[in-house]
Amino acid sequence: MKQYRNLRKIAGRLIAGLFAIAVAASLTACNTVPVTGRSQFNMMSPGQEMQLGLTSFEETKKQTPISKDAKANELLQRVGKRIAAVAAKDMPDAKWEFVVFESKEANAFCLPGGKVGVYTGILPITKDEAGLATVLGHEIAHAVARHGGERMTQGMAVQGVGQLVGLGVSYADPRWQAATMLAYGIGAKVGYELPHSRDQESEADHIGLIYMARAGYNPEAAVEFWQRFAEFNQKQGDNTPTFLRTHPLSQVRAEQLRGWMAEAKAQMPQTK
Repeated sequence: MKQYRNLRKIAGRLIAGLFAIAVAASLTACNTVPVTGRSQFNMMSPGQEMQLGLTSFEETKKQTPISKDAKANELLQRVGKRIAAVAAKDMPDAKWEFVVFESKEANAFCLPGGKVGVYTGILPITKDEAGLATVLGHEIAHAVARHGGERMTQGMAVQGVGQLVGLGVSYADPRWQAATMLAYGIGAKVGYELPHSRDQESEADHIGLIYMARAGYNPEAAVEFWQRFAEFNQKQGDNTPTFLRTHPLSQVRAEQLRGWMAEAKAQMPQTK
């Protein structure tokens, strides 16, 4: 009984400590995401995120060959600067840099601080300027919305709760401990982390659509790009169940984009 009383005291102190930290952090770590207006809890500072982004980008440049394709590089610089110009208000301290990496991977990224990388493997799918603007708008939106810092904050929260769960079953049968921690891990992943990842991807689609429209690209091209990307994934044999995906299904994505289309078109520069 004494062991259990001590356990309750330790758990109580941990919970009280975590609650105090959460309350203090909530007073300083609440942000508003540009364009969507969503309230966001992020304990990472913009400076911390930017430093991580700069370090990661330098490592990527050392480890991945940089493309010497003049046409691809010129295209990225041209489209990238147009998207960056409209995103600058929401990420004023960015030190923009756009690099084409030689890789078959169909991917792109924007790290905090405005460091943008595009792999040559995605260029046949982007097809044209508007397709590339779709991708860059989406990736830059992730950085503007500070999704990376938000995920790190959530990871710390999941880990903290996991420690409390582990403490709660620390005196139980080892098999029960293992089963409980396994159930918690799966539940946190499928019930919390993956759904939030899909929500972030949708938010980046929304913000990116607005950015490409503000930059003068027809937002209808975004739907066409994601349709091409879906066809590419099907050819790669991607049959991941919906609840295990980090990104929304392509059909859901297209439907959401169409729902934001009027808002995006209203953001396009007026031509005389």
